[in-house]
Amino acid sequence: MKNKMETKIKNTTTFEEHLDKRYGEVGSIKRAEFEIKAKAFSIGEMIKEERLLAHLTQEQLAEKTGTKKSFISRIENGHSDIQLSTLYKLLEIGLGKKVTFSFK
Repeated sequence: MKNKMETKIKNTTTFEEHLDKRYGEVGSIKRAEFEIKAKAFSIGEMIKEERLLAHLTQEQLAEKTGTKKSFISRIENGHSDIQLSTLYKLLEIGLGKKVTFSFK
């Protein structure tokens, strides 16, 4: 007879399996849309973290970069599709960071 722990482990779903079931397999349109939104949220979190480390309010960052506080808020909450030029402006001009990209 199997113990409860063995049964629990056997019936456990991985995060990847959960995403496959909910959004489709990697490469599907629905999965790509989910991953794009997840990355936008991640970028917003990074900007927020760097802004807080720089001891800036959203309003101060907006003033430094010629944007509006509401725009900074939408980006930090993953609710705005940010252009690459705006990303560079926020990070390099507003927060004094260097942006680099890599592709796999």
